[in-house]
Amino acid sequence: MPKKYSPSLKFQVVWEIVSEDKTAAQVARTYDVHPNTVRNWVKKFKENGSEVFAKNGEVKQLEERIRELEQLVGQKEREIAVLKNFIGNKD
Repeated sequence: MPKKYSPSLKFQVVWEIVSEDKTAAQVARTYDVHPNTVRNWVKKFKENGSEVFAKNGEVKQLEERIRELEQLVGQKEREIAVLKNFIGNKD
């Protein structure tokens, strides 16, 4: 059975290779991961970006939640503007 690695570990390993100009072999030794596994993570990262290490649909769900919250903020801003206008007309 293959070892399972957390998304945060995968990101840390890839980040060290991409940002610190280290080789896959160097980083693999540091984290006790096979160099081919590390190379695969880097390849997937370069091909797919942030969605590579997320759980199925997690990125999509978070993006949808952000859209919902942005809509809610817009709605609240409109409500505040109406209330301010209403209060301003009473004086």
